Amino acid sequence: MTVSGVVISHGHADELTRSLPALAPQVDELVVVANIPGSVPRDLPPGVRVVENPAPLSFAANANVGAAATSGDYVLIANPDAIPEPDAVRILREFLDAHPRAGVAGPQMRYFDGSWQASRRSFPTVGSTIVRRTPLRHLFPPLEHQRGHYLLDDRPTEPVQADTMLGAFLLLRRAMLDEIGGWDGGYRMYCEDIDLNYRAAKAGWARWYVPQALVHHDYAAVIDKTFLSRHTIWHAKAMLRFLRKHPERLLAWK
Repeated sequence: MTVSGVVISHGHADELTRSLPALAPQVDELVVVANIPGSVPRDLPPGVRVVENPAPLSFAANANVGAAATSGDYVLIANPDAIPEPDAVRILREFLDAHPRAGVAGPQMRYFDGSWQASRRSFPTVGSTIVRRTPLRHLFPPLEHQRGHYLLDDRPTEPVQADTMLGAFLLLRRAMLDEIGGWDGGYRMYCEDIDLNYRAAKAGWARWYVPQALVHHDYAAVIDKTFLSRHTIWHAKAMLRFLRKHPERLLAWK
């Protein structure tokens, strides 16, 4: 089975100078979707193709652009600041090869200082979202009071099934993407990875966390640092879109 890598750049030329050389040798083809001019470095690894957008698109829409520009059996969606260990993609690919109903495989993610990153999570609830995105988080710090959502007490060393995982580095089965209609480009930013995993679950595709594959990721978590900013507004709108699409989640409180 072949792997097509898709990296979406929105002013991330510096990050790509580090991530592309690490990723290019691990995939069969690699496309960088340039969401804005000047977001791709001049010197690219051999064979890397660039798809330039005539106008900026959402992350999810760009993921679809990248998938359409490639032909591999698996589509790897990667952030510019995600740097895989040399065997990370092989481990994820071999796992999907061995599990035909696995539609998504995600790696263990760590910050660049080596600390563990909560990339595998349960599907969000209304209550947990209200706490995380309002001043209530000062009274109930999410990383203390939402241990179940962030799965902080469960750090497996062997593959386990997951509800959802961060979209910063996911290996996706193209057959699954075709079946569920790809990413929902209507999400401007945030929640598109949750929506993708949720729709995959509804369609009967398993999502697996494969910790033997290791990726270093500079997770900015911008919306965890401010309350009233364009990012928090985008996140609120994204959650509302998710709930409109999947109203049954309104009844999920834990």
